[in-house]
Amino acid sequence: MPEKAASPDLSDEQLAKGLRMVTWQGLALQAMLTLTGGTFLVALALKLGADNFQIGILAAIPPLAQLAQIPWVYLVQKVRRRKAITIFGASVGRVCLFALAMAPVLLAPTTALYIIIIMLFLKNLGSSLSNSAWNSWMRDMVPSDNLGGFYSKRHALSTMTALVLSLAAAIFLDWWKGQLPDHVEYGYSIIFLLGIAAGVLAIYFISKIPEVRMPKRKIGFISLLLEPFKDSNFRNLIYFLGSWNFAVNLAAPFFTVYMLKRLGYSMTYVIGLGALSQLISVFFYLIWGRLSDRYSNKSVLAISGPIFIFCLLGWTFVTFPAELEHGLTMPLLVLLHVAMGISTAGTNLSTGNIAIKLAPSGRATGFLAATTLANSLAASLAPVVGGRFADFFKDRKLSFSFTWEAPGSEQAFHVLKFQYWDFFFLFAFLLGGYSLYRLKRVRELGDDKGKIKLKEAMGQVSQQLRNFSTAGGLRTLTEFPFALVGRTRQRVAARKSAAPLPDPAET
Repeated sequence: MPEKAASPDLSDEQLAKGLRMVTWQGLALQAMLTLTGGTFLVALALKLGADNFQIGILAAIPPLAQLAQIPWVYLVQKVRRRKAITIFGASVGRVCLFALAMAPVLLAPTTALYIIIIMLFLKNLGSSLSNSAWNSWMRDMVPSDNLGGFYSKRHALSTMTALVLSLAAAIFLDWWKGQLPDHVEYGYSIIFLLGIAAGVLAIYFISKIPEVRMPKRKIGFISLLLEPFKDSNFRNLIYFLGSWNFAVNLAAPFFTVYMLKRLGYSMTYVIGLGALSQLISVFFYLIWGRLSDRYSNKSVLAISGPIFIFCLLGWTFVTFPAELEHGLTMPLLVLLHVAMGISTAGTNLSTGNIAIKLAPSGRATGFLAATTLANSLAASLAPVVGGRFADFFKDRKLSFSFTWEAPGSEQAFHVLKFQYWDFFFLFAFLLGGYSLYRLKRVRELGDDKGKIKLKEAMGQVSQQLRNFSTAGGLRTLTEFPFALVGRTRQRVAARKSAAPLPDPAET
C-alpha cells in the first residue's frame, strides 16, 4: 500500500537525505539536552542552594514555556517557512544556554540561581517557537506507515548517546569535585558548554534537512486553535495526554532529589541507575516500535502504561518499612529502573506517535500544538504543585498495618507507609490509572487488530536479544537510518510509478 506521509514535494534522494539529517539532529540535540538539563541541572541548582519549590519551578519551566506555541502556531501558518523558523528559535535557545552556563562562574550562588531560572525560561521560549514549526514539518515529511520503526530507532540511538554522555559527565564531575571541592559549580559550567556545542551542531543538521512545502490555508487564529477540539477523537486524545503528563511530572522530577537527599547517594550512583534505565530503553524502543507498527500505539500503551504507574507505586517501598535505606533498597532501585526503562520506551514512543498519526496531514500544526498545550499545562503545573506541597508532607505520615495480639505479646505488620515524597508517588499512581481509562476512548487505526499477544511480544524480545548478541545485530542498529532510507526510497519510487501522469494544465 502506498505511503501517505512522505511529501510529494521531495524526490527519493531528498527524502533519504532528510531522514539521515533528522536522525543526526536527534543525536546532537539529545547530547545537548543530556548535558544541560535533567540530573545535571537539578544537581547544579541544589549546589547553588535551591529549595524544593525552586526545583519544582525548574522542572515546570520547559513545559510552561511551550504554552507560547499558541501564538507561534499562527505565525507558522502565516509565514509557512518552517525550516527558517526552526533554526531561529533553536539559535535563541543556544544563546540563552550560554548565559545560563556562565552564571555560576561569574555570579554569587543566589544571583546565579535566579539567572539560571530566567535563562532557562527564555531558552525554552525559543524552543517552543522551533518546536511549533518542527513538529508539523516532520508530520509532512516522515512516512506515516513507518512512524514506529523510524522514531523507535531514532529514540534508541539518542538514548545510547545520552547514556554514554551522562556517565562520562558524572565521572568527570566526581573527579572535578575531588580536585576543586570549592568550585564544583565550575565543573557544571564546563559540562553545559559542551552541551551547547552539541546544540549548535544540531542546528547545522537542521539546515541540511530539505524544506517541505506547507499548504496555504485561509483560516483565522481562533479557528486554527479550536479546530482540534472540534474533532471528538482528537479531543479524547488531548484529555489522555494531559492527565498522563500530569501524573508523570508529579513524581518524575523528584526521583533525583529523592536519591540525592533522602538516600544520600553520590552523583555517580544516580547517573549509573539512570544509565541502566536508558540502556534497557534502547533495547525496548526497537521492540515497541515494531509492535506499534504491527498493531497500534494504543496497544503498546496498554502494556507499557500500567508497568510505569506500578513503578511509581514501587518507589514508596524503597525505604519501607524502616524509613531509611535497608538491604533491599539498592536491588529494588535496580528493579524499578529496569522496569521504568522498559515502560518509558513504550510510553514515550507511543504518546508522541499517536498524536502525529491522528493529526491530519497538511493541517498538523494546530492539532499538534493542541497536544503540546495540554502536555505543557499538565507538565508545568504538576512539579510546581509537587514542589509547593513537598514541605507540607515532609512531617506527615500515612500508614496501613495489621496488628496481631496474643497473651503477653502484640505484633504489628506494616502493609503500606507513606511519608514526604512517597505521597507524590502515590498520587501519581492514582492519576496514571485514570489517564489509562481515558485512553480507552481514543480510536486509532489498527485498533481492529486486537491486543498484543504475549507470545508475539516475547518473540520480539527473543529476536532482539539475538540481534544484540551478534555483531550483525549491532551493526543493524548503527546503520540506521540507511536501511530504512533504502526501503523508503523503494516505496517512493513505487508510488511514483503507480501515480497518474499530471494534467498538462497543472503546475
